[in-house]
Parts: sequence; C-alpha cells; structure tokens
Amino acid sequence: MEIKYYAAPLEGMTTYLWRHIHHEIFGGADKYFTPFVSPNANQSFQTKELDELQHNEGLTVVPQILANNATHFLWAAREMYDMGYREINFNLGCPAGTVTAKRKGAGALSDPAALEAMLDEIFAGLPHGLRLSIKTRVGKSSVEEWPGLLNLYSRYPLCELIVHPRVQKEFYQGYAHRELLGETLAVGKWPVTYNGDIFTPEDAQGIVAQYPAVDALMVGRGLMADPALLRRAHNGAPATREELRRYHDALYEAYCRRLSGDLNAIYRMRELWNYLSGSFQETDRFLKQVRKAKTRQDYLGAVDRLFGEAELNAAPMPPVGK
Repeated sequence: MEIKYYAAPLEGMTTYLWRHIHHEIFGGADKYFTPFVSPNANQSFQTKELDELQHNEGLTVVPQILANNATHFLWAAREMYDMGYREINFNLGCPAGTVTAKRKGAGALSDPAALEAMLDEIFAGLPHGLRLSIKTRVGKSSVEEWPGLLNLYSRYPLCELIVHPRVQKEFYQGYAHRELLGETLAVGKWPVTYNGDIFTPEDAQGIVAQYPAVDALMVGRGLMADPALLRRAHNGAPATREELRRYHDALYEAYCRRLSGDLNAIYRMRELWNYLSGSFQETDRFLKQVRKAKTRQDYLGAVDRLFGEAELNAAPMPPVGK
C-alpha cells in the first residue's frame, strides 16, 4: 500500500490562498485540511470561513469543524454537504487554551461521557453519504486516557482516525508518544493517519517502516518550514531558492490583495517566516530586519537580503518551540 500524505490545518496559515499556491509550486499533498470552522447558534459562517469553503477548485480539500454542540456541528455538516463536500473532519485535537476552555478541540476529551453523547447525535444526524473523520489528541492530561478514548472511537463508523499522540497539556513540546500508534492500529476498524513531528522524509520513512499498517501521514509544522517536504517524501526534488522566492512572493501579493493595508500582510508573512526560516541557515540577522519592517519597501528589502545572502538549509527544520 502506498502511503498518503496530508497537509495539516494550521489556523491563520494554511488558508485557501496558501493551499492553491502550495499546490501549484510544490504539490505532494493527497489531501488538504482547512483550518477549523467553528459554527455557533447563529447558524451562519463567518466571511473568512466561507472563503475557506468556497475557494478550493482543483484541490482535494476536507473541511474541519470545531464544536462542542452536536446541533451546531450538524448544521455546519449539512451546509458543507450542500456545497458538495463528501468528507469532513471533527477537530478533537486543538490544544489552545482559548479553545479547550470551551470544551472544544482537545478540551472535549476531558469528559468522555459528554463526548460519546455528542458523537451519538452527530452520527445519527449526518447526511447520507457524508463521511466523517476525527483528528484527536490521545488525552487531555495523561496518555492513560487513550485506551478509553480509543474504545469510544471504535464504536463509530469513522472514515479515518487521525492521531496526534500528545495530550493537550503537552501542546507541541517534548516527544510525541509514537508507541501508542501500535495499539491504535490494532483496533483495525478504520484507516489510521499519524500526525506529529514529521520534519524530514526520513521521519516519514521511519514511521512507515515501524508501523506499515498506517494509512497516511499528516504534516503541519514541517511543511511550513519546508514547503517541498511532501514532494521530497514522494522522492521528488528539494525546494530551490527560486521556488521558495516564488512561493513567498505569491503569498505576500495574495495577502496584500486580501488583507487591508501593507502592514497586515507583513504581519501574516512574519508568522510564515517563523517556520520558513528553517529552509535557510543563519537567518537571525535577516529576520530581525523582517520583524522590524513596517512598510512594503522595508519588508521587501529585508526579504531581498535574506534570499540573496542566506544559504539554503539541506535539512529544513522548524525553529525550536514551534
């Protein structure tokens, strides 16, 4: 079985603008997952959420829903079905405090009984033909929660279980608990996708070698540091300086058109550079200039210097802590 590769959702970064530009220049993703859509009692999508749902022509995209209420979830699911989507994803993995405090994302894992009731209602009300996957952490506070959660998930006809083997309180620190992948795969009821700490093709190959039954790998932070990572995982070429510049320039110009004012686009690009700097060596002095820039001229001047002088990193990695 050939392994599949998915582009993970990162809030504020893997937008529809990014998806199209990444696909055109680098490719390699079998699926792109949208940053979460968070429906509420108003039963309406925000403009930015509609953008994520309505501008995916030519791509294989799975919308992701963040909810703590089955009624809200099902409203969004039916709207997505009417838009033509036949697969959606339930986010039970986001570790952010502002999310978990509302019992959303990984916060929902703290009350398995309430989660079971919500999943019962969701699966009873899904439109016929709409497949549902779950993206989850392995617990709220302890990996000892995972067997119970795994047993809970085994009761439902998921099209896929996507596992980031950290608990919520670990965020992205330390090592992912990859050893839990074995017992997850042993359930054997649905395809399993692994997500977490995949920064190089060798990381991907190591996981597949150890757990050959895994169906797919989902890559987030590593893909932000090395946008050619999925292509490389398919035995393709690493990113060239010219491709990285084209990728940067296309994103920057897209943000300038989409966002109000140069400064908002620069703020968005600074967030990207937190990761993309991993594709270059010794970027500190250049990034200081990028972060100080307040005008288009100053920003592009700093970027010109970085692309002109910084050496490419043969093994791109996200900065420590990202």
